Amino acid sequence: MQNAASAASRPAGLTLRPFASTTTIHISTNNKDNTQRTKPKTGIVLMNLGGPSKEAEVHDFLLRLFSDGDLIPLPMQKYAAQYIARRRTPQIIDQYNKIGGGSPIRKWTTEQGTAMEKLLDRISPETAPHKHYIAFRYASPLTPEALKEMKADGIERAVAFTQYPQYSCSTTGSSMNELYRQLKEFDPENKMKWSVIDRWHSHPGLVQAFANHIEAGLDKYPEETRDKVVIMFSAHSLPMDTVNKGDSYPSEVAATVNAVMAKLKYKNPYRLVWQSQVGPKPWLGPQTIKAILGLGEKGHKDQLLVPIAFTSDHIETLFELDLEYGEEAHEAGVTGLKRAESLNADPVFIEAMADIVKNHLEETKDKITISKQFSVRCPGCTNETCGQMRDFFRQQ
Repeated sequence: MQNAASAASRPAGLTLRPFASTTTIHISTNNKDNTQRTKPKTGIVLMNLGGPSKEAEVHDFLLRLFSDGDLIPLPMQKYAAQYIARRRTPQIIDQYNKIGGGSPIRKWTTEQGTAMEKLLDRISPETAPHKHYIAFRYASPLTPEALKEMKADGIERAVAFTQYPQYSCSTTGSSMNELYRQLKEFDPENKMKWSVIDRWHSHPGLVQAFANHIEAGLDKYPEETRDKVVIMFSAHSLPMDTVNKGDSYPSEVAATVNAVMAKLKYKNPYRLVWQSQVGPKPWLGPQTIKAILGLGEKGHKDQLLVPIAFTSDHIETLFELDLEYGEEAHEAGVTGLKRAESLNADPVFIEAMADIVKNHLEETKDKITISKQFSVRCPGCTNETCGQMRDFFRQQ
């Protein structure tokens, strides 16, 4: 997985078009603000893949990643994970060094969460104070760290909020399985009452934020050729074994793409492509780099990459898209390849996050439950933990 990137220039400034309101969001990461707050009433756990912040964390990050059968099923998983992590650590350290020495995903998640909780305190005073917690799957802060902090804060009402807009058993599902396992240890008496935001791929604010960033990216091209730029929506791929079990991820990514293009009035040609394949097994395609080069050979030299399944920068945008794919494209004569800026701490995106949580809290005020989609396992699922986890959160 964490292994690549593309060449791309990023738009410097954006004209933001709020999707619903004109709320002004002042983003702050001042720790003093948090320490002076009263006991939080609602805890919001932001779940994501995570990334190593420094070189010393790379090996353990890779070991956790390749040990996760929900993400990458491997024969003799324990031993294969140890071997792959040991072999790949020097290569991945080199990649992180090329993007500044570590992943910025924790920084961006902290900024997103801090801004979201402040906005929630204003727009949902009945559930305030709110506090966000970060539960990364493979790098610190891990799920146990988040739960330990929540327990110390006395959290009784908690929301598991996936930061993958499109659901997959290998991403959100894996994080939820881990949360379920850890809760049995950290909260055996079920003192925390949970509900789950498991997907939000077509939320108007998410769609608007992506559309804004695409328009800013298109503005980098000459006006006379702008409408001919091919928009390349790139998402993390899945093994076909996972797809064939009935994982909803491909259809939900496609739904996001369609909603964004509808917002843009389909004014440009576009394609949905897939990145970050690892190993010899078949993965969902076409591969991003092959699609870039294939369209380039057909005369489409202007292409705008859009990381449609990621909400902040990390190695798969900064290295894989920006550097690795970008260099290959340049060498092949695809001279107009650029990348739309990631959402990161965009106020329109933060407003979307707060809106999603506010609506969710209102909907689950009287009956805390899970969504209809989340209640159904993949038709071909053989992982019993998935069923036990869903039963646990359904019974909240």
